[in-house]
Amino acid sequence: MRLSWLNISAGGMLRLLALVMLTALAPLLAPALASAQSLDPDSRLMRAANADALAYVITGDAEIDRASEAGLKGLSQVLAERTTVRPGAPIGIDLDQDDPALLTFLYWPVTDSQPLPSPAAYARLNHFLRSGGMILFDTRDGDIAGLGGPDGTAALKALAAPLDIPPLAPVPHDHVLTRTFYLLQDFPGRYAGNPIWAEAPSSDAAAAEGVPFRNLNDGVSPVIIGPNAWAEAWAVDDRGLPLYAVGTGFEGEHQREMAYRFGVNLIMYALTGNYKSDQVHVPALLDRLKVEEVPQ
Repeated sequence: MRLSWLNISAGGMLRLLALVMLTALAPLLAPALASAQSLDPDSRLMRAANADALAYVITGDAEIDRASEAGLKGLSQVLAERTTVRPGAPIGIDLDQDDPALLTFLYWPVTDSQPLPSPAAYARLNHFLRSGGMILFDTRDGDIAGLGGPDGTAALKALAAPLDIPPLAPVPHDHVLTRTFYLLQDFPGRYAGNPIWAEAPSSDAAAAEGVPFRNLNDGVSPVIIGPNAWAEAWAVDDRGLPLYAVGTGFEGEHQREMAYRFGVNLIMYALTGNYKSDQVHVPALLDRLKVEEVPQ
């Protein structure tokens, strides 16, 4: 059908009416559109959270920030290849602007030059930790690390002081972090042979009878601290090739593989908690059932 007096088809008339209506409604829609634009930062974080994206703290040091992004990119690729976790693209977090509450994991490389976050930023970080989030503090000095505690650098002390961090202890050989996906005895990055620290077990976290692992709390340690420069060991370029040397020859590539395995264990631990701590009770329970099933 054609409306010959206007020389406009019926479809054209509908499009014209729609244009007129949109023009009339534009003043009413403008505040809503402006409000939506103001939510862009939160929308970015929501998209990252929905995609299980790994996040890193933006330090202001361009080289370190590039290493963090490339490292989490490499770890995300390994997670996608080896597990059911399919992380989205890594996201950088400006602590003074962004609220990490929706995220699960935050990689924080420690530098001497990065400024302290604002009190409001620390309030958001403490909420993040209390809500089940995890921060991996990486002092990146594993090549020169001493024998002291995890707060051996002034920068780490200053950055961590306002955070509600529980008592820490070196991660023992029976910690759930050693077996969430791979069985590990060490947690290397670009550097190796250094202890890492996590929330200390409570005084009643004794080994269950017949089980060679301590019965730790169901929650995830809110912080992991170490000096091994993990992001540099995980980092890849756009072709998926390593960006930084790790050791030399076969031993170096083996260390890089162990670094990836630690990263996989770490993210599985952050996402699933201590379910593995419950799983290790299964053999003891099965043995007990077998005893109870023996005919009298």
